[in-house]
Amino acid sequence: MAGRVEIRKSFHQSLDEVSHDIVRLAGMVSESLGKATEALLDGDLRVAEEIIAGEVTLDALTLDIEERCYQLLTLQQPMATDLRAVVTAARLAAEIQRSGGLVVNIMKAARRLYGVELDPRLRGLIERLGEQVHRLFRLSIDAYVERDDSLAAAIDDMDDTVDDLHVDFIQTIFEAHGEGVTALKVAVQLALVGRFYERIGDHAVNVGERVQYLVTGWLPEHDAAARQRVRETDGGAGGATSDAGGDGAGSSPSSRSEPA
Repeated sequence: MAGRVEIRKSFHQSLDEVSHDIVRLAGMVSESLGKATEALLDGDLRVAEEIIAGEVTLDALTLDIEERCYQLLTLQQPMATDLRAVVTAARLAAEIQRSGGLVVNIMKAARRLYGVELDPRLRGLIERLGEQVHRLFRLSIDAYVERDDSLAAAIDDMDDTVDDLHVDFIQTIFEAHGEGVTALKVAVQLALVGRFYERIGDHAVNVGERVQYLVTGWLPEHDAAARQRVRETDGGAGGATSDAGGDGAGSSPSSRSEPA
């Protein structure tokens, strides 16, 4: 019995360390994301190069977290809540790493845009996109730290603001190019930047969904799967009723109505 208690204690200590490193990883990405928008707008290549070079550290820490999660799964074989905590940790590490990679992509675009004078409308939208995405990312990590499923569930709705800004940004790029204010190559790079910001918002939504799973054991995909099972059950019942009706005796499967 004492040995089992020690094993569980060791497991939870290891899991706490993994959670701590996830927050540390997120802090690194949050810091680089906060600097990235300013570096892009100011044409600060020094900061851009620092963020690009920092990707190696992010990748190494992510790999370390994932390996420790796999070790916990293999050696400890956790159940229920503990299992969700380990699986969530591994998934969050990947989501956060990808967000960091997208920040690096923004900085690579900043290098290609160096020396370009941006239209004031585009500068304003980039600033707002950066602020909203940074806020969304921080809130998703807050939800994880606090195990707040309500905040986690709200991230998806908050992401609508980012999506709307992204649409406005792309439209403004087209307008600026059509007016001759923005060259085609610059417009392409800016469109990529907008996509990178929008994808970071999507990863924040994914983090929120994983936090919901951690706290409640439920994912949005579970709702979709449940609806599909209901459709399949209703479809089967409908088919049985039709066959029993008497006048469908020679009908082939291809003659039946497709499910809605």
